[in-house]
Amino acid sequence: MFNSGVTFDDVAHAIQLSLAPVFLLTAIGGILNVMAGRLARIIDRGRRLTDAPDGDGTWPAELMVELGSLERRRHLASSAITACTSAALLTCLVIVSLFLEVLLELRLKWLIGGLFMVATVALVIGLSYFLREVHLATRTVRIPIQRVPPPQEQATGSTVQTRS
Repeated sequence: MFNSGVTFDDVAHAIQLSLAPVFLLTAIGGILNVMAGRLARIIDRGRRLTDAPDGDGTWPAELMVELGSLERRRHLASSAITACTSAALLTCLVIVSLFLEVLLELRLKWLIGGLFMVATVALVIGLSYFLREVHLATRTVRIPIQRVPPPQEQATGSTVQTRS
């Protein structure tokens, strides 16, 4: 099955070549962890909002708007996870192909290059979906800020000026 002409140096070279894709896999794993955490928070928020409808079984219009936004964000996060998982699987195929090329002395350079390019494109697509989800989250969530006067203003009702 394995070619007897394969030397230890050939296998060592295959391991060296596979290090970059392995580091890429580690990075994709970290990215997937972040994406899965965001998806879980989106789902939890949606469940929390839908647990208690009004007394008549309906939801207010602002709640429906937020639920629509959460659904769009859920779809984007899920698409990002799918694309990045595809990138990870393609990267695994790159690593396998590198070893098959050495161990079976096959000419797989075009296949390896093609797989790596497709993996990179899938990663770019996944990160683009993720960026879109983050942008949508920051655009739809508004935190109201109210100016609270300092304690001196509250007590006297007037402003106190200090010397510089």
